[in-house]
Amino acid sequence: MTRVYVMSTCPDCHEVKAQLADNPDYELIDIGEHVRHLKTFLRLRDTHPAFAEVKAKGQIGIPCFVFADETVSFELPEGLVPLVGESCSLDGKGC
Repeated sequence: MTRVYVMSTCPDCHEVKAQLADNPDYELIDIGEHVRHLKTFLRLRDTHPAFAEVKAKGQIGIPCFVFADETVSFELPEGLVPLVGESCSLDGKGC
Protein backbone atom coordinates (compact mmCIF):
# COMPACT_ATOMS: atom_id res chain seq x y z
CA MET A 1 0.00 0.00 0.00
CA THR A 2 1.19 3.50 -0.82
CA ARG A 3 1.04 6.11 1.94
CA VAL A 4 0.15 9.58 0.72
CA TYR A 5 0.88 12.56 2.95
CA VAL A 6 -1.46 15.47 2.25
CA MET A 7 -2.99 18.47 3.99
CA SER A 8 -6.57 19.60 3.52
CA THR A 9 -5.62 23.25 2.99
CA CYS A 10 -3.19 22.46 0.15
CA PRO A 11 -4.83 22.83 -3.31
CA ASP A 12 -2.63 20.16 -4.90
CA CYS A 13 -3.38 17.80 -2.03
CA HIS A 14 -7.08 18.44 -2.40
CA GLU A 15 -6.91 17.09 -5.96
CA VAL A 16 -4.93 14.06 -4.86
CA LYS A 17 -7.35 13.33 -2.03
CA ALA A 18 -10.30 13.53 -4.44
CA GLN A 19 -8.67 11.17 -6.94
CA LEU A 20 -7.56 8.59 -4.37
CA ALA A 21 -10.40 8.74 -1.83
CA ASP A 22 -11.92 5.38 -2.74
CA ASN A 23 -8.75 3.65 -3.89
CA PRO A 24 -7.74 0.89 -1.45
CA ASP A 25 -4.16 0.91 -2.77
CA TYR A 26 -3.52 4.29 -1.14
CA GLU A 27 -3.60 5.35 2.52
CA LEU A 28 -4.31 9.08 2.72
CA ILE A 29 -2.67 10.71 5.74
CA ASP A 30 -3.65 14.32 6.39
CA ILE A 31 -0.78 15.87 8.35
CA GLY A 32 -3.05 18.66 9.59
CA GLU A 33 -5.59 16.26 11.04
CA HIS A 34 -3.53 15.11 14.03
CA VAL A 35 -0.14 16.02 15.49
CA ARG A 36 0.81 12.31 15.30
CA HIS A 37 0.54 12.48 11.49
CA LEU A 38 2.55 15.71 11.38
CA LYS A 39 5.32 14.20 13.51
CA THR A 40 5.50 11.11 11.31
CA PHE A 41 5.73 13.25 8.18
CA LEU A 42 8.36 15.57 9.69
CA ARG A 43 10.47 12.57 10.76
CA LEU A 44 10.33 11.32 7.16
CA ARG A 45 11.06 14.79 5.73
CA ASP A 46 14.00 15.31 8.08
CA THR A 47 15.66 11.98 7.30
CA HIS A 48 14.80 10.82 3.77
CA PRO A 49 17.23 12.00 1.06
CA ALA A 50 14.38 12.51 -1.44
CA PHE A 51 13.44 15.68 0.43
CA ALA A 52 16.81 17.41 -0.06
CA GLU A 53 15.79 19.12 -3.30
CA VAL A 54 12.32 19.92 -1.99
CA LYS A 55 13.73 21.60 1.09
CA ALA A 56 16.36 23.47 -0.97
CA LYS A 57 13.51 24.99 -3.01
CA GLY A 58 11.66 26.02 0.16
CA GLN A 59 8.84 23.58 -0.47
CA ILE A 60 7.07 21.46 2.13
CA GLY A 61 7.01 18.23 0.15
CA ILE A 62 3.29 17.51 -0.06
CA PRO A 63 1.63 15.71 -1.61
CA CYS A 64 4.16 13.00 -0.86
CA PHE A 65 3.86 9.39 -2.00
CA VAL A 66 5.68 6.71 0.02
CA PHE A 67 5.57 3.37 -1.77
CA ALA A 68 5.76 -0.07 -0.17
CA ASP A 69 9.53 -0.23 -0.77
CA GLU A 70 9.88 3.16 1.05
CA THR A 71 10.65 4.99 -2.20
CA VAL A 72 9.45 8.59 -1.96
CA SER A 73 7.97 10.56 -4.85
CA PHE A 74 6.29 13.91 -5.25
CA GLU A 75 4.81 13.02 -8.63
CA LEU A 76 1.40 11.49 -9.19
CA PRO A 77 1.54 7.79 -9.95
CA GLU A 78 0.90 6.82 -13.56
CA GLY A 79 -2.73 6.95 -14.59
CA LEU A 80 -3.74 9.82 -12.32
CA VAL A 81 -4.55 13.31 -13.59
CA PRO A 82 -1.60 15.73 -13.29
CA LEU A 83 -1.73 18.48 -10.68
CA VAL A 84 -2.60 21.96 -11.84
CA GLY A 85 -0.65 24.09 -9.36
CA GLU A 86 2.80 24.28 -7.87
CA SER A 87 3.69 22.33 -4.77
CA CYS A 88 3.10 24.07 -1.48
CA SER A 89 6.10 26.07 -0.40
CA LEU A 90 7.17 27.56 2.87
CA ASP A 91 7.18 31.04 1.35
CA GLY A 92 3.49 30.74 0.47
CA LYS A 93 4.00 30.95 -3.30
CA GLY A 94 2.71 27.45 -4.04
CA CYS A 95 -0.51 27.42 -2.03
